[in-house]
Amino acid sequence: MKKLHAHEVLNMMGTKTYTEELLKKEILENFGEDTLFYTCSAEDMNADELIAFLKQKGKFKPQEEGFAFDETKRCNHH
Repeated sequence: MKKLHAHEVLNMMGTKTYTEELLKKEILENFGEDTLFYTCSAEDMNADELIAFLKQKGKFKPQEEGFAFDETKRCNHH
């Protein structure tokens, strides 16, 4: 099982628009189903938990067809 920082997912997202289902699908395809994610304030999150966490932290900005990563919400620490 590997562990990655949530920044890896935010970097993957770039400026693309997602739905929660599409984001989960791309996380699993890119990082694998057994990957857990961590941040400075949470750890051992699966894809569903990470998406909920990022949403709750305001990292997504609404788009017409879903949401995108809000670059202004990027933290600069690891």
